[in-house]
Amino acid sequence: MAAPGVNPERSSVKLVYPGGPAALTAAAMKTFCGRANPTTGALDWVEESEEYDYHQEIARSCYADMLHDRDRNEKYYQGIRAAVSRVKARGERVIVLDIGTGTGLLSMMAVSAGADFCYAVEVFKPMARAAACIIKKNGFSDKIKVINKHSTEVTVGPDGDMQERANILVTELFDTELIGEGALPSYEHAHLHLVQVGCEAVPHRATVYAQLVESEQLWSWAQIQSVQVDERTLVPPAAVRECAGAHAVCDIQLSQVPPSAFTPISPLCSMFSVDFSRPVSSAPRSFSCRFVAQAGGRAQVVLSWWDLDMDPSGSIVCSMAPRWTYSDPREYPWRDHWMQSVYFLPAERRVCEGEELSLSVSHDDYSLWYNLSEGHQTDVEQSFSRPCCTCQAHLVWTRPRFGELNDWQRTESYLSALRSVLGKDGVCLVVSDGSLLPIFAHLLGAKKVFSLENSGMSKRVIEQFLEANSLKNGVQLLAIRAEQLTSADLEGEQISVLMGEPYFSTSLLPWHSLFFWYCRTALARLLRPGATILPSSATLYLLGVEFQDLWRIRAPCGTCEGFDVSPMDEMVQQSLDFRESREAEPHHLWEYPCRALTKAHPVMTFDFQQCVPEQPINSQGTLPLIGRGRCHGFALWMEYNLTDDITISMGLTKPVNEEGECVWSPHRKQGVYFLRTPWESSGDGRTAVLYSLTFDPSIGDVKMDFSVTQSMTNSDG
Repeated sequence: MAAPGVNPERSSVKLVYPGGPAALTAAAMKTFCGRANPTTGALDWVEESEEYDYHQEIARSCYADMLHDRDRNEKYYQGIRAAVSRVKARGERVIVLDIGTGTGLLSMMAVSAGADFCYAVEVFKPMARAAACIIKKNGFSDKIKVINKHSTEVTVGPDGDMQERANILVTELFDTELIGEGALPSYEHAHLHLVQVGCEAVPHRATVYAQLVESEQLWSWAQIQSVQVDERTLVPPAAVRECAGAHAVCDIQLSQVPPSAFTPISPLCSMFSVDFSRPVSSAPRSFSCRFVAQAGGRAQVVLSWWDLDMDPSGSIVCSMAPRWTYSDPREYPWRDHWMQSVYFLPAERRVCEGEELSLSVSHDDYSLWYNLSEGHQTDVEQSFSRPCCTCQAHLVWTRPRFGELNDWQRTESYLSALRSVLGKDGVCLVVSDGSLLPIFAHLLGAKKVFSLENSGMSKRVIEQFLEANSLKNGVQLLAIRAEQLTSADLEGEQISVLMGEPYFSTSLLPWHSLFFWYCRTALARLLRPGATILPSSATLYLLGVEFQDLWRIRAPCGTCEGFDVSPMDEMVQQSLDFRESREAEPHHLWEYPCRALTKAHPVMTFDFQQCVPEQPINSQGTLPLIGRGRCHGFALWMEYNLTDDITISMGLTKPVNEEGECVWSPHRKQGVYFLRTPWESSGDGRTAVLYSLTFDPSIGDVKMDFSVTQSMTNSDG
């Protein structure tokens, strides 16, 4: 699973420098990349090095996280040693096939354990080069051959990539859902063409577990709830309520969802196992587990994870179970490349304690989905189709977005702000994607309400809400860009209230939602004098933090299980230096515990009462390190000032306590700027962070730089 990052849609044209081959040798090929700018809304054409894609892929990879996963590495090593010993005990030469070798770590483990030869297959060319470099540095080049191909293209024979079939198959082809990276087709092909009958496999077996639960918190990510607006109840359309939703897995750090947030209805069920030492089929299959409900309630959500048995006896187990399943939570092995899965049933169902039920799971090549039936029914026999969204809401709104729309406290803040600014002659224009604000404005008495929608699909979703609540003529939805809007589109009216949440589906980093500001600027000609802008401003906040675990995804490894993997560290750092190391990246920080080492500090304010300025906005200052610990980087988020006394935070939702505990909004991603080298903080405040941030209006981006000083100065903005 690649680390999260901005990955805008891009088209490109190659620029060939004049002067023939000699000029091409002297000057690197360049690429013009067209990107939809999430902040300004413009299509930016940027000249990039031909190596841009390569560096972006490496910089945002999760190799560091995997190399720091000591539990995974130790279990693989133990399993490989045991497999090599079993083959040697049979008097056979040990030939290993390692599919998806990555850094070459598992291949080196195999040779160190006594394998005679290893074929290391890696389809990603830069990674294959890195593996060859690491293998050479560790002195294994004579016994490991790196094959830069997809495993299904590997040939066997005297003139093939492999001289003979392998008798040990080692793979790490798994994702949070187990099969999402195409593990089943790869295993199927390997058994048919690349390994011997009766081969050993590491891992030997995978088992998928599931537990049916009721959870108001998790279910709020799947279905929109009714909203009370004064005397009126806004109900979701029947098409949305009855929709099975999107089948795609919701992968999260389930350890951060406390047991108090859900009620188990089923025991932990072993749903199915895959034996990797035998021929594997990628054909769709279904499995079921019958159980007696241990509690009554609403069956809504399936929590799922898997284990790997590294050997046939099941004595070497690598488990993805969340932290709260451990009797001693300190033994929990944190990892981000494999997490846990949340699946939503096609419809919630009321069940009674003691009722006999059957939980079923089906899979195709790459995904799983669940269903629930009465105990006497067997979905394995009648099978069931993969759920798909028919209402379009699950395609328009992400799961965090569903949660945000269902957050009644947040909704009440917007309603309170609207009540304070709306008049009976109010003409409102809403600029946000798939927002319920225009419906709220109509219900609160605005004379006319218009809403700009970024896509036909989001427009249709809001139309369904209007029709379901007999409000079809209450809001006019306009599928038009702000700069194209005319007075005629507004029926000759001027806008008295321009409002937004703001929320835009293209936003990843906190400042991407400043697209609202650019729209406000484009609409200035259509505003009444003294028009209300809601929110009136936004403030960017900064917080120095020590991460409990997230630091691992960016930390160099050096050595792993005794092998020198420093070439990988160097390659990642070179790619980070290419661009990424001076940029923030988006993360849902509620999933990643951290401690505050500074105070939450406002570093930049954007005044929506005014148009976007032509000149950059700069902010420099110092921020004392007042918490004891290791500063891994900085969290950044926006707070929107709806009115003078109503503020919505997209970051911290509670003040940081004396221990530095941070409580983050689960609805939006926060920005994280990782330091190349962590800073040690004694917590006495004598060490301070020097920060410098610049917002460039021409590109809608924030550039930032941080350093540390021992001489304390006054904090400023």
